[in-house]
Amino acid sequence: MAERLTARQALALVTDDFTELPDPAGHSEPDGPLGWRGYDTARARATERTGERESVVCGTATVGGTRAVLVSFEFGFLGGSLGERTGDRLESAYVHAREHRLPVVPLVATGGSRMQEGMLALTQLQRVARQSALTRAAGLPQIAVVRDPTTGGGWATLGAGADVVLALPGAQIGFAGSRVRPAGADPAAYTAEAQLAAGSADAIVPPGELRATLALWLRLLTTPSATGAPPPHALPTPDTATRTALPATGWEAVRRARAPERPRAERYLDAYFEQRAAISGDRCGGRDDGMLCGFGEREGRTIAYAAQTGTATRPAGYRTAARLVRLADRLGIPVLTLVDTPGAANDAEAERQGAGAAIADLFAAVAEARTPVTTLVIGEGGSGGALALASPRDTWATPDSYFSVIAPELAAAILKRPPEQAPATAGELRVRPQDLLALGVVRGIAGHDEGAVTAPPPPG
Repeated sequence: MAERLTARQALALVTDDFTELPDPAGHSEPDGPLGWRGYDTARARATERTGERESVVCGTATVGGTRAVLVSFEFGFLGGSLGERTGDRLESAYVHAREHRLPVVPLVATGGSRMQEGMLALTQLQRVARQSALTRAAGLPQIAVVRDPTTGGGWATLGAGADVVLALPGAQIGFAGSRVRPAGADPAAYTAEAQLAAGSADAIVPPGELRATLALWLRLLTTPSATGAPPPHALPTPDTATRTALPATGWEAVRRARAPERPRAERYLDAYFEQRAAISGDRCGGRDDGMLCGFGEREGRTIAYAAQTGTATRPAGYRTAARLVRLADRLGIPVLTLVDTPGAANDAEAERQGAGAAIADLFAAVAEARTPVTTLVIGEGGSGGALALASPRDTWATPDSYFSVIAPELAAAILKRPPEQAPATAGELRVRPQDLLALGVVRGIAGHDEGAVTAPPPPG
């Protein structure tokens, strides 16, 4: 079991200058709104034990140079439960964040809604959800730090509903608390590690690394980007790249894109960004390690990235990329995508996981984005599974890449040609970078011997 921190201890992990917000006027009915016998006494004992007057402490602080509103739960106060007074404090904190254009950082540790206040306590979740939604609509990021334990409505609103979810190692996390789970339920399913594996958390962060990690995330998600200016189109070619001339034939383009020694996404991202932080998971129960998503710093500005790694992309990968594009769009951060996949995963499990719907959602996210989306094809561009990640207006290619409506081998099979006709079919499909440029599919070719080749921007 993870160490259970008090609200003040959690705050001390991430900041040294916390200033508490004024306590809003609360509710004062004897024994609460239900007249629950002994409720006032229980609250008094909780205050005596913890030094807090409610289950959440709200205020402002600087985390690594970025001002933020912090909301820290005190689990020792009636299990960190949410009641009407908790809702008052949370609403006041979110309003303050919007008025002062500050990000919100919930440090969550809660057992859920307060039984002694009945349905009035449960409806605080709607109140919190509305404040979170208003803050999201205002273009302000929310980064949750999920502590031990985080269950019930607190997890389903302040925790899992945040833009980025950081979890402390070993923390108990799940909608069902330990006392209400089905008999025989596997306790390992209700942990930070399980939530990461299921795509519901972005990272497990040890307490000693939390301040630096949170500071990086706050800086990345609040650094202003030049309005309307896309990220540079040509990524630096990694120093270890050995081929820079354009391929002579379509089949050569295919073979080079499939070559194991060809630079992959990790090397491009490492060459491009000074530092970066990854998001993980589709928030629907899945992860795909073949789709790298996150935010990075380059020359003092933040750029979001979604990058395929050369594998067949799973539905969770497409959903994670769509989540990334929409978050970046809401925060006004430009997006860079790296295309490199033989195509979408087409096995039976991928279909059961909603491959078509996931690809459609990513197409929609890219099409709807108001922020600039720029694409570099760095390897295989396999059909719609690659095109879903590509910018309709600002796509570029490297010499070690191809883009095709279908793999040459599959095209030959559909046309009832023998397998040895695949190379000739590749030529007919015109998949080379220079073919794509001539067809107007890409705007330019970056990083070959003769320098970048460019075409005029598309009309409209």
